[in-house]
Amino acid sequence: MRLSFFILFFFIVTSSISQTIITGKVIDTKNQPIEGANVYLDGTYDGTITDANGQFSFSTNETGVVSLKITFLSYETFRLSQEVSSLNNLEVKLRDDVNALDTVVISAGTFSAGDNSKVSALKPLDVVTTASALGDYVGALQTLPGTTTVAEDGRLFVRGGDAEETQIFIDGIRVFTPYVPTTNNIPTRGRYSPFLFDGITFSTGGYSAEYGQALSSVLLLNTIEEPEQEKTDIGIMSVGASLGHTEKWKNSSLSLNGAYINLAPYVALFPDRNDWKQPFQGGSGEAVFRKKFNNGMLKFYSAFESSGFELIQEDINYVDGVYYKSNNKNLYVNGSYQGLLSTNWTVFGGLSYTNNSSKMKVMDNDVKDKEHSYHLKMKLKHRFNNRFKLNFGAEYLATNFNEDYNSPFINNVSYGFNNNIASAYSEADVFFSKNLALKAGLRLEYSELFKEFTLSPRVSLAYKTSTKSQVSVAYGNFYQNPNNNILKFEQDLNAQETRHYILNYQLNKNGKIFRAEAFYKDYQNLIKYDTEYADFTSNYNNLGSGYATGIDLFWRDNKSIKNLDYWISYSFLDSERDYENYPVQAVPSFVNTHNLSVVTKYWIENWKSQLGLSYGFASGRTYTNPNETGFLNQKTKSYNNLSFNWAYLISQQKILYFSVNNVLGLKNIYGYQYADLPDSNGIYASNALRPAADQFFFVGFFWTISEKGTDNQLDNL
Repeated sequence: MRLSFFILFFFIVTSSISQTIITGKVIDTKNQPIEGANVYLDGTYDGTITDANGQFSFSTNETGVVSLKITFLSYETFRLSQEVSSLNNLEVKLRDDVNALDTVVISAGTFSAGDNSKVSALKPLDVVTTASALGDYVGALQTLPGTTTVAEDGRLFVRGGDAEETQIFIDGIRVFTPYVPTTNNIPTRGRYSPFLFDGITFSTGGYSAEYGQALSSVLLLNTIEEPEQEKTDIGIMSVGASLGHTEKWKNSSLSLNGAYINLAPYVALFPDRNDWKQPFQGGSGEAVFRKKFNNGMLKFYSAFESSGFELIQEDINYVDGVYYKSNNKNLYVNGSYQGLLSTNWTVFGGLSYTNNSSKMKVMDNDVKDKEHSYHLKMKLKHRFNNRFKLNFGAEYLATNFNEDYNSPFINNVSYGFNNNIASAYSEADVFFSKNLALKAGLRLEYSELFKEFTLSPRVSLAYKTSTKSQVSVAYGNFYQNPNNNILKFEQDLNAQETRHYILNYQLNKNGKIFRAEAFYKDYQNLIKYDTEYADFTSNYNNLGSGYATGIDLFWRDNKSIKNLDYWISYSFLDSERDYENYPVQAVPSFVNTHNLSVVTKYWIENWKSQLGLSYGFASGRTYTNPNETGFLNQKTKSYNNLSFNWAYLISQQKILYFSVNNVLGLKNIYGYQYADLPDSNGIYASNALRPAADQFFFVGFFWTISEKGTDNQLDNL
């Protein structure tokens, strides 16, 4: 008995002697105590939580070097490895977790739409349910601030920049010919179906050093990562038909989408001001293949389109009008891989190829264009920790362009060029705290055509002013080579340049978003020539310049009124430039001083319908009246457009869609065309330039065949 008691006493004494008491205090960066933090030795059950004063104390039998961990929601995990006997009277300061949802976001100049966006101004669904968009992603983006209303063109004009200054990327890879060919006063459309994209980032300025060859803005389209289910989409429309199918396997999927458009029946029912010999018709097909690996995703995207039309347009200088015919074939192929190399390294690689062939006949002139373009891109990202990430990469863009021109006066003349650009960039994301973040980068480009290096610093800084609001500033240099219409005639030039200065405020609270952004752009080295149009007789130089400054406002609310979602955009723009054949610096003819857009969508449960209205207003644009003195001396009347759409949910898988663009049939005027010669009284006669049709009607029936069907928010659109 004595022996048993002695042994028990020995173990109790030994245990108490070998135990170590670990003590300390946990505070935040403002030296305030943190209550409820979890404190423990990694790999053991020894630990505790902090009290109201941030204090902790617990005992352990561990010896030697141990790992102490302290965790608390919205703070970074603290780790300390050292001799257990020295873990006493500690003072631990926890830093904010910069991965938390309420962390500051770099947002200057950028609108994002997608499930992965912390702040989304637009949703992917908005692309096809905005009344004035007519199912085109470019049309939906034209309801955002920073864009200019150039309705007869259809492309994106951003903050005083020409449409050529906006570049479009699919899955991070450049699209060289993103628009369908058209002619005067007939707006173009984006080539690609919005149904295949689930993420859109529209940067109106100050964008990342990763992207180059864009003076004004970039539009990033991301294809769907992984489709939710197998389905078949059937569309029967007043202007054509579409068919899509998605097939899923264990680790891969394939989405196919085809469409055919023919405006002949529509033109027969609703004649316009053109004499159509062959109304627009075309067929297109797209495919996205995805293969998921353990550490990454492989994607192949391809799109082919063939289109054409033939018409005679009225012209004040030709009694019989101007004959125009166009045929175009376009192939775009894009492949990319993104994945993890290790815990802290990610890699992205991609390649695209564009083959674009156009045949045009204008009066007695025949023009044939062929373009082959490539984009090779590789980038790496290293995550040192939650607060510091480094991105760097390289890319190579190559364009081979050739044009054959024939006319009664000039036979078999050919123009062309090779425009190859190599570039590299490095960019760091630094989070000083969850309230303060910095993105800083540098981009280096070399043009083989110009034998010229350009260096572009870019920096953005964001500070969170409250839990729901923040301010951002951005600065950057941007370069872009002249477009094909210039380079085919002259290659002894330099890259055009602009500098962006941006100040942004953003509030995101309870389903409401408010953005206010002021900007200034300084243009240098713009292309000038000394003839009415750019041609082989022109003399070219880089002596052009200009500026653009203004304020953009955006408000969206989908919570205040049940079932109502609306947004309001307003832009004020002051811009002048001296470029092309301008004799003096002036407001360009594509600039509106004021742009206003109001979009509303209302769901009526009893009708199983969504009703939408879009109103667009733009102040007049400049034009030159030769009967008055001066250049670009007059302005058109203001532009107004009210559009309506109605989507009726027949069943979970069937939707009837109806829309009318310009419901009121307003007579908008884009400018004036003047006679080449004055009449006997010395007056130059004129014709108003108006859209081909004052209204456009669209009716479609969409049927999704799938297991899940759709809900009352029309998510199958």
